[in-house]
Amino acid sequence: GWCMGLAWGIDGMLADPSQQQQGIDLLNAMHDTVDEVGRVCQAENIDCHYAKGGTLTVATLPFRADAIKAQVERFRALGYTEQDYAWLPEAESRARIGCRSNFGAAYTSHCAAIHPARLARGLGENVRSKGVRIFELTPVLDLEAGRVRTDRVTVQADVVLRATEGYTESLPSQSRQILPLYSMMVATEPLPESVWNEIGLARRETFGDGRRVTIYGQRTLDDRLAFGGRAGYYFRSERKAVIDPLDPMLHQVEANLRDFFPALEGYAVTHRWGGLMGAPRHFRPCVSFDRRSGMGMAGGYVGEGVAASNLAGRMLADLVLCQQSDLTRLAWVDDRPPLWEVEPFRWLGARLMRFSAERADRTEFATGKPSRFWDGLFSRIMD
Repeated sequence: GWCMGLAWGIDGMLADPSQQQQGIDLLNAMHDTVDEVGRVCQAENIDCHYAKGGTLTVATLPFRADAIKAQVERFRALGYTEQDYAWLPEAESRARIGCRSNFGAAYTSHCAAIHPARLARGLGENVRSKGVRIFELTPVLDLEAGRVRTDRVTVQADVVLRATEGYTESLPSQSRQILPLYSMMVATEPLPESVWNEIGLARRETFGDGRRVTIYGQRTLDDRLAFGGRAGYYFRSERKAVIDPLDPMLHQVEANLRDFFPALEGYAVTHRWGGLMGAPRHFRPCVSFDRRSGMGMAGGYVGEGVAASNLAGRMLADLVLCQQSDLTRLAWVDDRPPLWEVEPFRWLGARLMRFSAERADRTEFATGKPSRFWDGLFSRIMD
């Protein structure tokens, strides 16, 4: 539910002098994309509960405040203003979000809360009204240049574009392109105004705290608190059709939510669900199109795809239509990732990444100090 003006890989580009301008161009395009999604929803009457309240990254441990503040300063050194990125001291941060532990927060205006299912459904209805045919409940078994094989027929087309994200591994010809990772979410019952006075989020800001095992949340239009966390990878890229509401990871997400907001004591979690996201081997989005074969793809959003998929889709459209534009010059074009490792190394690497991230987070929350060993191991794996 975050339509965010940042994407995986941009921070690394901004930190590298040889790639810094490319990173700035991408970041500016992502900022514009947040507004583009809102503009299109307004113009096409797509009611996805869009609210551009920005996002808060809370320092939930004292030593993290310096690191988060330094990141804001790096954005400011690149020419962005306080309207783009700001540091909120502890008192101001607590006034914006009433979480248990709050030592200040970074705030950026470049993020909107949305209802993603309503956005997807609204876009589908809109393009259908313009004459586009969408074939649902038609599993694709594989694809190749000029052909898409489904469980019913083989479709022939001059242009075939893959936008299958976490489900890419289900296509034999695309094996090891994208690692399917799971994200889990819960949502509370609608909360009374007295609770929201404690929690804050009056502008429907989205929020997280920068821990390695990512958490994320938002206030919904109907006054629920929706909250999620990353779950992990299953051996041989197993994809679950349905997530059991009693899955242990969902219990963990709810526990994290209640720890984050003590004001939720006595209020029920009424919804639990989960789903796939996709991670390429280099952990950043990419777009490509081969004019000779007519094959193209966009994806690799690593769970942050609401705005990134919009930008990638417009980039891909320009490539297919042979239109040279500012979008086709962005660094995502033809930034092809290497293949993921074969099993069991893929599973072992994912497990080690998850284990080191959890141990680093747990150690830091227990001691209040940086976890040198586990953070170092996690960083080496991510690199």
